Amino acid sequence: MEINIRKIQKSDNTLLAEIIRSCFHDFNVPTPGTVYEDPTTDHLSELFNEENSALFVAEVDGELCGCCGIFPTEGLPEKCGELVKFYIHKDFRGKGLGKKLMEKSIEFAKNAGYQSIYIESLPEFSTAVSIYEKQGFSYLEKPLGNSGHSGCNLWMIKHL
Repeated sequence: MEINIRKIQKSDNTLLAEIIRSCFHDFNVPTPGTVYEDPTTDHLSELFNEENSALFVAEVDGELCGCCGIFPTEGLPEKCGELVKFYIHKDFRGKGLGKKLMEKSIEFAKNAGYQSIYIESLPEFSTAVSIYEKQGFSYLEKPLGNSGHSGCNLWMIKHL
């Protein structure tokens, strides 16, 4: 199994949007107020042209299978970025790809000068939440910033 982690390209947009939305169906997650309904989900390569942002994609044997990135979400505290778009296609879960993508994103955040990373999620994504916990994220009582994802009800932060 050959794993390649790289930055997003425009040609990844359609398949990544499908992978992200499929995760909501896989885990029976409500979609209102989430990335599922966010119009930027269909244009991720353009979204991640923003300064101090990066979206990494994982390929296994040349097949696109997931993503994770860092974004300077509006309204977050100074030097705090958001870990975003952490999704792995069902056929590739449990192989360590999520950990590799998250570690690449955290490394990017450190190099970009962020001092903390914020995450929003849902309890249905319990596998991802357990990865956040293992990576040293702690729970918050309320959301930070203006992600526009009012459907999320778990908020976490990690200080770098």
